[in-house]
Amino acid sequence: MISVSPARSAEDFETVAGLCRKLAQWDVDAVAPYGVSAEDVKAIFHPETSGSELANKFGAPDAMACIARSESLPAGCLAFDQFDDHTAELHKFFVDESFRGKGIGRALMGTAMAEIAKRRSRRVLIHTTFYMTNAIAVYESFGFKLCPPFRETPEHVRHTDIFMSCSISPL
Repeated sequence: MISVSPARSAEDFETVAGLCRKLAQWDVDAVAPYGVSAEDVKAIFHPETSGSELANKFGAPDAMACIARSESLPAGCLAFDQFDDHTAELHKFFVDESFRGKGIGRALMGTAMAEIAKRRSRRVLIHTTFYMTNAIAVYESFGFKLCPPFRETPEHVRHTDIFMSCSISPL
C-alpha cells in the first residue's frame, strides 16, 4: 500500500533529507557524461542536505514536503514552495530505485498538485533536466508543458536545463 503524507516532524524531514541525498547522488551519476561536475550538481541543485535545512525551506506556510511510503518504508519525496504570489514551484521529486514502477511518483504528484490547488497559486513551475525522462513523463501526464526559463543557471549547466509549467484551478 502507498501512502503520501506531509513532512511535519524532525524525523520526517530527516527522512526527506535521506531521500534527497539519494536524489543528489543519482543526479551526480546521471549528469557525469554531460560534463557537469558532482560539486556543481550538489551546490547548484541540491544545496540542502539536512533535515533542519529542508524543514526551514519546506516547513513554511506556503510550502510542503511530502513523503511517500510503501508498506511504511520511505519510497519517495516531492516538495513545493511559493515562487511568487500566484505561482508554486516543485522541488526534490524522487522515487527510490527499489520502488519505481509502482505508481509512487504519480501519487506524490497527485498529492502535491491537490495541496497547491488549495492555496493561492494558479500556476506550477518545475526546473528539471533532460535526462530525468521518467520525471518528465509524470510531469507531462499532469499537464506540464515546456516553458521559457524562469531562472538563470550557470552557462556550463544550461545544456541540461528543462523548464516546465502548468496552470491549475482552485479546489
